[in-house]
Amino acid sequence: MSRVFNFSAGPAMLPTAVLEQAQAEILDWQGTGVSVMEMSHRGKEFMSIAEQAQADLRELLNIPNNYKILFLQGGASTQFGMVPVNLLGNRQQADYFNTGIWSKKAIAEAKKFCKVNIVSSSEDNKFTTIAKADEWQLDPNAAYVHYTPNETINGLKFHGIPKVGDKPLVADMSSIILSQPFDISKFGLIYAGAQKNIGPAGVTIVIVREDLIGEAMPKIPTMATYQAHAKADSMYNTPPTYAWYLAGLVFKWLKELGGVEAMTERNKRKAELLYSTIDDNDFYNNPVVRKYRSKMNVPFTLANSDLNKTFLEEAKETGLVTLAGHRSVGGMRASIYNAMPEEGVQALVNFMGDFASRKG
Repeated sequence: MSRVFNFSAGPAMLPTAVLEQAQAEILDWQGTGVSVMEMSHRGKEFMSIAEQAQADLRELLNIPNNYKILFLQGGASTQFGMVPVNLLGNRQQADYFNTGIWSKKAIAEAKKFCKVNIVSSSEDNKFTTIAKADEWQLDPNAAYVHYTPNETINGLKFHGIPKVGDKPLVADMSSIILSQPFDISKFGLIYAGAQKNIGPAGVTIVIVREDLIGEAMPKIPTMATYQAHAKADSMYNTPPTYAWYLAGLVFKWLKELGGVEAMTERNKRKAELLYSTIDDNDFYNNPVVRKYRSKMNVPFTLANSDLNKTFLEEAKETGLVTLAGHRSVGGMRASIYNAMPEEGVQALVNFMGDFASRKG
């Protein structure tokens, strides 16, 4: 069976070249006679894999030396709680932008530990736009400011990094990391679940400025502190070794393609092609204000929702899968992360044009 184009929001498709290399090495990694899955995480073989992956990520994102890179478990959802218990220090408040379902989940978790001030909320307009900066309500007593640059469900994206003064800026970059360059020095901490642009589910990347490590609340589990993981180079306990290895292969793949800058141009072409197809045909619609449209997650509806099931069935027959929208919003959603080739988006828009001409 030939591979299909998988538009899943996550776990998302991985680069074919990465999967082929992992397949070739699964029984015997570089002549060691063992799989990476069987290696001791403290042995020299896996340590070389881990160190190279970290070095490649630091190069790809131009991460300054005063930032620690952590390879953790628990997904981005665990970070919803780890961020406040590590960054609040002696303060009792934190600022959060509410721009979608993932923002709301982060807010709900933070409220267990502190007072949350909502800087700006897009909920009243169904998460289709973001308020202008002069409308934001920042709390001068906040310990940090948290936002989600890209919301996967509604397809809403910040274009540019919010200016929040001298407060540490925290970002959930699960769906946007490595898809475009950004200045790490403008952030106190970023985190990202792997299963969209980094690799398979199971590993979470945290990039944290060193001066923010060590202020964790007392009496919380050691595993919930960034300090423990930073001191142990992410080896405080057995890390997700195989997911870490696959992430390293993705980093190498990105470097071979020309790095994040080259990927940015490819992602721009993919998004423009798909959005133009939606905008140029009354059969399809995307509700998000154009300025704030995501380049990673493109939700759209059909003029006749009764055709949704038929659309999905015929798309699958064509080799285009996982296009159903999130259950909370319905419709369709095409996630076009880094590993989605331009050929996949072209195949999708060809199908959309044909479907609209037959059913519209």
